[in-house]
Order: sequence, then structure tokens, then C-alpha cells
Amino acid sequence: MERSFFVVLKKGKIIMKTIKLLTLASMAALMLACGGSKESAADESAEMPVEEAVVEIVGEEVNYSADSVTMSGYLAYNASNEEKRPGIIVVHEWWGHNDYARKRADMLAELGYTALAVDMYGDGKIAGHPSDAGTFAGMVMSNMSGAKERFMAAMEVLRNHPSVDAEQTAAIGYCFGGGIVLNMALMGADLDGVVSFHGSLPVADPDPETATTSKVLVCHGANDSFITPETIEQFQALMSSEGIEMEFVEYADAIHSFTNPGADAIDEEFGIGVGYSEAADKQSWEDMKRFLGEIF
Repeated sequence: MERSFFVVLKKGKIIMKTIKLLTLASMAALMLACGGSKESAADESAEMPVEEAVVEIVGEEVNYSADSVTMSGYLAYNASNEEKRPGIIVVHEWWGHNDYARKRADMLAELGYTALAVDMYGDGKIAGHPSDAGTFAGMVMSNMSGAKERFMAAMEVLRNHPSVDAEQTAAIGYCFGGGIVLNMALMGADLDGVVSFHGSLPVADPDPETATTSKVLVCHGANDSFITPETIEQFQALMSSEGIEMEFVEYADAIHSFTNPGADAIDEEFGIGVGYSEAADKQSWEDMKRFLGEIF
């Protein structure tokens, strides 16, 4: 798969599976040094069980209020892990807080994070038609101060959860949600990093008086008809002028909504130019994992 990078970030952390393998190899080497044979050392290390971490994903319904609206979110975490961990906001597509956003929260919880799938529309509203989705999204995007109030209310819920290290937070978003997290970064939300998947790209800073410290990863479909080359150029110029450390990754042959397995059915029904790409979905998720490993 072809990928291009606007800015390349630093090398990430070693994953736990690698650490376990190194541990077994080290123990085998120690046995050899103490007089054991190569065969017996290999046998002993092969027989030694590797203790796998217990994963008990818990999902909680959460309600919170901001901007005179009540929001209904979903928080997921591994209850078997008693240690504090980074918290991650998940912002939904323009359809609203649906099962897809919740699925991504569960997937983040399986990776060891606590994730909150937020409700940016209020009252858990979900659109069934693109015209309704456009109306809902437009109302939020046209009032970015209100959008930030809703976002920060969700951040407060996440940071106050007993499983979360409040000093380590990030946000990811899809389509509409990608635009939201990018705007939150530009507006100075206290986030270590944000990841946009096939998101709308801001071309102006909604709060130019606010300093931005978040690192940014943009996962973009190379054939996304929703985003023009001119918009990409303006967006990249904006991020550069703001001094934001950004990585812009394009996925060959991917179109809008490439991470959502339900996108093909949506396009078949409405013909709006969206579609799923398994290769781009998997690679962008791996790129996100690496990015989160680097910022935390």
C-alpha cells in the first residue's frame, strides 16, 4: 500500500509481546551460562507458560450536560486492569452516536485505554438520512464554541473516571468527528494528540488566540471525493502556520468512510460516494496504534 507522510514522528515504544519473548530468550541464555545444555535450555523455555493479561471489557452508559444540552455517551475500559491509563475520546461520524462509535471505543479498551464515545448532537440523536446527518453536523460545526463546550464536558467525564490518568488524554474522530477533533486541537483543548479518520479538514483556526500543543495524525483516503486537493493544501498550510506537529497519511484507492464496514451499504442506498476498504481500515488502525504509543 502506498502511503505518504507530511511529517514523520519519533520512534514508538516496544510492545508487551516483544518484551515477553525477550524475557524467555534471556532466561534460556541464563540457563546456558549456568551449565545447562542448549537443548535443555530450549526445552525449559518452551515449556514455561507465558502469562497472558486478563481482558474484561466493561461498557458503561454515561450522561452529561453542556451547552444547554444533555448528551448520552458510552465509556469502555478493561476492568481487570487496576492501573491508571490514558483516556481517549471517540467522536462519531455525521450519523451520530451509533454502534460504530461504540465499537471503536471497545477496540480502544482492548488495547489498554479507557475510551469514551461521545454524543456531539445531544439526546443520543442518530440520523437515518444524509440530509438529516448534514443538518445535525452543520448545526454543531457552525457553533464551534458550543462544540468545544460539549467536547470539554465529555473530557471532564473521561478524566474523572477512576481508571484514567487525567494527564494523558487523546481524541480520535471519524468523518464529522475527524473535523471535530482537529478543530479541538486548533482551539487549544488539552490533548496529547488527535487522530482524524477520513475527516473534514479545517482551513481556518476557529480560535487563533489559543496556543495548540496537540500532535496530529490525519488518516486520509487518497480517492476521497469529499475533500478537494485545494482543501488539503490549505489545511496543511494552516497546520504548518500554527506550528502543529502533524503526520498526514494517504491510503491508496481509499474513498470517504473507508474504515466503516457499513459504508458500502450506505452508498448503495444513497449513492453519496462512500465505501469501505479493509486494507486502509487495518493500516490506519495500525498507524493510530503506533501514534498513540509515541505520544503516551
